[in-house]
Amino acid sequence: MIMRDTDRALVQAATAVAKLRCRGDNHTVAAAARSADGRVFTGVNVYHFTGGPCAEVVAIGAAATQGVGELETIVAVGDRGRGVLPPCGRCRQVLLDYFPSIQVIVGPMDALRAVPVAELLPDTFVWADQQVEVPVSRPAAED
Repeated sequence: MIMRDTDRALVQAATAVAKLRCRGDNHTVAAAARSADGRVFTGVNVYHFTGGPCAEVVAIGAAATQGVGELETIVAVGDRGRGVLPPCGRCRQVLLDYFPSIQVIVGPMDALRAVPVAELLPDTFVWADQQVEVPVSRPAAED
């Protein structure tokens, strides 16, 4: 998909957060997500040796705290001028499960593009499709 002005602005928002807030080893990636009504939510990763949330997940949480249930586009940017970073496998799965139609901005800075998250997960695993319905047991009929 061709980058729109709103997509470029999202990259700029994530880049600004990366420059301002990503200092040291605990916060190295910033993300910005846009809702359908145009609001932008940002977050930074929270590195910890036990694992920690990626910037994309933090941005999703920030949007949720403001009552947003649907995100349209998301991008992650690395600190120290690393540019746009593709989401990790876990984030790809979270994005697909929460927002199946979300666009993810990926690629080198001179060739950025917005792609559907499903395109980043060939042969996707859709959690909701894998849930087994448990039949409701009914009491035995009396004769």
